[in-house]
Amino acid sequence: MNRATLRSELRRHGFVEVDRALEELAELGTAGQELVAILGRTAEPSAALSALVRLAEAVDDRDGLLSALAADEGTAMRLLCILGASAALADHLVGHPDHWRMLTDPTLGTTRPAAWALRAALLEAVGADPGDPAPVATLPEAEAVDALRVTYRRLLLPLAARDLAHDLGVDDIAAELSDLAAGTLDAALAVARAQLGQESALARLSVIAMGKCGGHELNYVSDVDVIFLHEPANGADDVAAARVAARLASGLMNVCSAHTAEGTIWPVDAALRPEGKAGALSRTLAGYRAYYERWAAAWEFQALLKARPVAGDIELGREFVAMVSPMVWSAADREGFVDAARAMRRRVIDHIPAKEADRQLKLGEGGLRDVEFAVQLLQLVHGRADEQVRPPATLSALAQLTEAGYVGREDGEALHTAYAFLRQLEHRIQLHRLRRTHLVPDDDASLRRLGRSLGFTKEPDRRLVRTWQHHRREVSRLHQKLFYRPLLSAVARIPGDDVRLSSEAAQARLAALGYDDPAAALRNLESMTAGVTRTANIQRTLLPAMLQWFADGADPDAGLFGFRRISEALGRTPWFLTTLRDEGEIAERLAHLLATSRYCSDLLEREPQGIKLLGGVLAPQSSDVLTEEMLATAGRQPDADKAVRAVRAVRRRELLRTAAGDVLGLTDVADVGNALSRITDATLEATLAVAGERVRLARELNAPPTRIAIIAMGRYGGFELSYGSDADVLFVHDPEDGVDQHQAASYAQAVVEEVRRTLALPGGDPPLVVDADLRPEGKQGPLVRTLDAYEAYYAKWSKVWEAQALLRADAVVGDLDVRERFTTMIDPLRYPAAGLAEDDIVEVRRIKARVDNERLPRGADPALHFKLGRGGLADIEWTVQLLQLRHGAEVPGLRTTQTLAALAAATEAELLAADDADVLAEGWRTVSKVRNAATLARGKPVEQMPRPSRERRAVAGILGYPLDQSDAMVNDYLRVTRRARGVVDRVFWE
Repeated sequence: MNRATLRSELRRHGFVEVDRALEELAELGTAGQELVAILGRTAEPSAALSALVRLAEAVDDRDGLLSALAADEGTAMRLLCILGASAALADHLVGHPDHWRMLTDPTLGTTRPAAWALRAALLEAVGADPGDPAPVATLPEAEAVDALRVTYRRLLLPLAARDLAHDLGVDDIAAELSDLAAGTLDAALAVARAQLGQESALARLSVIAMGKCGGHELNYVSDVDVIFLHEPANGADDVAAARVAARLASGLMNVCSAHTAEGTIWPVDAALRPEGKAGALSRTLAGYRAYYERWAAAWEFQALLKARPVAGDIELGREFVAMVSPMVWSAADREGFVDAARAMRRRVIDHIPAKEADRQLKLGEGGLRDVEFAVQLLQLVHGRADEQVRPPATLSALAQLTEAGYVGREDGEALHTAYAFLRQLEHRIQLHRLRRTHLVPDDDASLRRLGRSLGFTKEPDRRLVRTWQHHRREVSRLHQKLFYRPLLSAVARIPGDDVRLSSEAAQARLAALGYDDPAAALRNLESMTAGVTRTANIQRTLLPAMLQWFADGADPDAGLFGFRRISEALGRTPWFLTTLRDEGEIAERLAHLLATSRYCSDLLEREPQGIKLLGGVLAPQSSDVLTEEMLATAGRQPDADKAVRAVRAVRRRELLRTAAGDVLGLTDVADVGNALSRITDATLEATLAVAGERVRLARELNAPPTRIAIIAMGRYGGFELSYGSDADVLFVHDPEDGVDQHQAASYAQAVVEEVRRTLALPGGDPPLVVDADLRPEGKQGPLVRTLDAYEAYYAKWSKVWEAQALLRADAVVGDLDVRERFTTMIDPLRYPAAGLAEDDIVEVRRIKARVDNERLPRGADPALHFKLGRGGLADIEWTVQLLQLRHGAEVPGLRTTQTLAALAAATEAELLAADDADVLAEGWRTVSKVRNAATLARGKPVEQMPRPSRERRAVAGILGYPLDQSDAMVNDYLRVTRRARGVVDRVFWE
């Protein structure tokens, strides 16, 4: 073959550096050209050729190597595939050139070594007798440690050759890697016994493999998870045996992980033992029993699912497995199992660096861990009653789950294919450098090598990425179907679905997924999916996804029941189910709201049409827009009662918009308070108009005899309403010129009473209690007064507490002129020109002390009460209000009804240190958020942190905490309020 033809052949076979390849082929002589076609079938032909040149230089018999490769295509294929795919094994072969002969056996493609043979070879490598019940290494320690590494890689060569050249199944590769690891652990223990000497005989030590090694599904390079078990031997006491076992275990771990001239093998990780790294390295059977029966968390039993004795005293290890097996298969019944399962998955996800998330083969979305986690959870749910689904290996377990009908056959096969591909890709990635990694590389050269190693000869990099992404999507899709679609088969026959769960199996699965009343959940499912109607068919399509989203919420039972209620109300409405089916965001948002917030659920059940809101922007609307809509809607109604109901329907919709945005984390707490206040403004404005017209009709008046305004007070005036707040107001009117004062007062009284009555009636929205108790003389005083009457009262009788209350007065509803005149009248009272007299400061503090001592409800926790607790809303707001009373006249920025704005102004005016203002602002925002979240969760006003319960979990979820981290939420709340109380003590009381 001339040089030009050879150059063309090299390019066709995938060589990148053609000129270098020509030189290297020349070095190999005629044998080199004969190997071009086989080199072209390797992962990286150029790298394989370069490594072959290095190997030919290193072997004693160069001609023998090259002629053997030229004469035996099988040997050539096995060796060159390794050289092209694994730089690490290529380096090993160059360092130990005689090891290439391990690849000449023609039966390698059809046989695999037995586990006992691998163990024997590794033990003999360190000079130990494989037939000895407790083998002891006889080689010097350093020599034994190096010999173990060399032999490990020598045995790894034929395994990698079968993987690369003979298309061995990924499960067979993983099983053989596990057997190789088990033999390595036994040989490392033999070295550890030699280190310890005769004392090693004082303990029977068993090595229990966990994780992938225990499940017979190890990677090329992975931490080998183990726990150590011991019992005294040869008359040793417990203390001596424990000491010896710990030293043996530690020695074994060091032998495997130490770095020497021959490299390292892999780390041995014993962190899955009781109490983790803080616990004893080895325990007795009795010690393990006591721990698992009394202290173990639910996730620890999931970890034990793959426990298998692999080294040391195997019989003792079998006793351990027999002891823990009943505990493993009853784990799904334990309290906290669902939270523990979620926490385990979340810990995995949380440890993924953001920049690696898209390249994570193991831990990312649609990755290996999703499959393994799903299969393990199904095993734990169904394995107690069905022993055939207990195999520790993921693919074997998936096959049994499919065979037993717990997973649909098509789904099981698709998931098997996806998982096998992902594991094979993982193997190829790790094999290159024999390094522990689960990241898919992002450079073209590496992707090209990986793609070719998997058989993609044309566009290998692009085809690899496309195939990988396809399988990721499949895993994500099937993960949902795996759990939830089979549940429907327990209550409805699904055409074409071969899976059929019994009622008992379905209830067990629902319980494991977090449903407190699985039987009721099944009844709800049956109600929605039974029959052959179009509605039932769409529900069967929707519910697998909805069930998952419900299970992710704090109260899956409430979510499912609420969905049933809404479905019954809207099921025959053409848009409802098709919208949920076609608009995934709406369906997911709906499920989250129903399973998290009783407040939202109640609103949705009263107004199912509000579901349409969930597909749009949930930002609150302005008061002007709402007022215009409410007035227009009311104006189209035939009578006053229907007009107010129409106004309240708009209010209900806007409450849902605000609450949904809050629960979904889309609306800030300050914007929530503002939105609720603006909704109340619009509602009062429209209702005031309707009530006025109704009274005028009843009294046959052509025009109102007086102009009425409503003054927002308290949290309403401060734009800080919460979901359960009353609307604190003052009613003021100003008679028209020439109108009889009594007639004007009677009219104003009738109008405001009508406003309060119609808004307090039971209806589709939460009643709006319009509270006028902050008026002069409280409940004993007139409900509505004229401007002149207010002015006369304040001039003669006003107390400092009333001036403080007026700091929150915002004239927002009704006649504009009356509102402006009222504001002008009260400004000198709430912002006194001379500041606050010392006696008045003392009085404010005295009243606050009385509130602290007398107003806290009996039995309330002073640390957890939102309003009156230590560092709560009252503490912070009174502190800010005292600054406003004292300095409002001289600092214009303090003339605001809003707490956060006043804090910012006080800081700018240097009345409050910036750090103190930040602490108070954080405290106010935190308490307000938790208070809102508690009301959203319960569905009615809450004034104290809920006790540990689903409700507290819901509060945690609304605030962005994991559902099982409600204690962390409470601790954060206490930390923030303690700091706020410290500032209050310094600023308010000193």
